[in-house]
Amino acid sequence: VQLQASGGGLVQAGGSLRLSCAASGRTFSVYDMGWFRQAPGKEREFVASISWTGGSTYYKDSVKGRFTISRDNAKNTVYLQMNSLKPEDTAVYYCAAAPYRATIPSSYPYWGQGTLVTVSS
Repeated sequence: VQLQASGGGLVQAGGSLRLSCAASGRTFSVYDMGWFRQAPGKEREFVASISWTGGSTYYKDSVKGRFTISRDNAKNTVYLQMNSLKPEDTAVYYCAAAPYRATIPSSYPYWGQGTLVTVSS
């Protein structure tokens, strides 16, 4: 499956952004989808994931209540709505697909190219 992330940009602290990840190729709806991020000089970290049905979601503790992951299988797209953004959310955000629920990057065989989110203070 091929993934294309978009929607990043520059936003002030407290603002919002919505990331999108469009999938093509293999059947999108059978994969769990995840969002990860990587800040400069840091390791890639799990942000959120959603089951293939959309019925189960999981979040990194620091984004709970601020970020919402969702998917539209008819459009082969997964979203990450990010509200109340903080400077520490600044990173390149990646979408990824896995055949099962996972929070570690090595469990995801398919990755998008990343989209940069910059939150200014």
